Amino acid sequence: MLTPFRRRKAATEEEQAVLPDVSEALRIYAIGDIHGRDDLLAELLAMIEQDEARRPPLPRLTILLGDLVDRGRLSAQVVERAMRLPQSGGDWRFIKGNHEEVFIAAARGNVQTARFFRRIGGVETLLSYGLSAEECAAISDEDLARWMLANIPRDHVDFLDGFEDRLIIGGYLFVHAGVRPHIPLEAQDPADLRWIRQDFLSHRGDHGRMVIHGHSIREDIDIRHNRIGIDTGAYRTGRLTAIGLEGTERWFVQTEG
Repeated sequence: MLTPFRRRKAATEEEQAVLPDVSEALRIYAIGDIHGRDDLLAELLAMIEQDEARRPPLPRLTILLGDLVDRGRLSAQVVERAMRLPQSGGDWRFIKGNHEEVFIAAARGNVQTARFFRRIGGVETLLSYGLSAEECAAISDEDLARWMLANIPRDHVDFLDGFEDRLIIGGYLFVHAGVRPHIPLEAQDPADLRWIRQDFLSHRGDHGRMVIHGHSIREDIDIRHNRIGIDTGAYRTGRLTAIGLEGTERWFVQTEG
């Protein structure tokens, strides 16, 4: 089901604010945190194709905002699909999330990171790469790091490590988690772009661009005057969300939970 806008009982003042301009003859779709739900990604991409067919032709840019892996049980399949997307036509850009950061370090043999990786939804990712649940429960952190180094395809690791930290288009900044308030965009720490939460979410001031982000799960799309959050918890809700942008227009496409 296509949802051009998820209407609420009454639009808040923040939601009525004037939107920035993409500033190019370009249509953008940005997709929130997938977290191993390859089934939902396939569904949402088909919905985007259907949505775009109803609009005048324009060059299209599709952005994945990070956290492709962990928590859902089809992480390896999501990575495989993402690697093929540029071959399907159009322009594709990928933003690195905090879960990519941890996965990459663990898959390169870092024992301490492998320990942390298990705690943040990495078990499901390991299952998708062929480690059994019994082995995963019994294996030591040291052996897990060695297993990942030997069994996670290196092209998957290198692909994820090639993701960008941020993307600026017109009046928009696309990033995984957010930005550190009061710090110029060009001086932002990449760790903040992937991990920041409350300092960013509670900030009421201008960030220099309208920030489109994921990382912080909300039941509904989180629209503020200075940011729009589109992580709707796909791995547990079944709702994977994309924002569409063109000129000064915006709309949303979302799978049903």
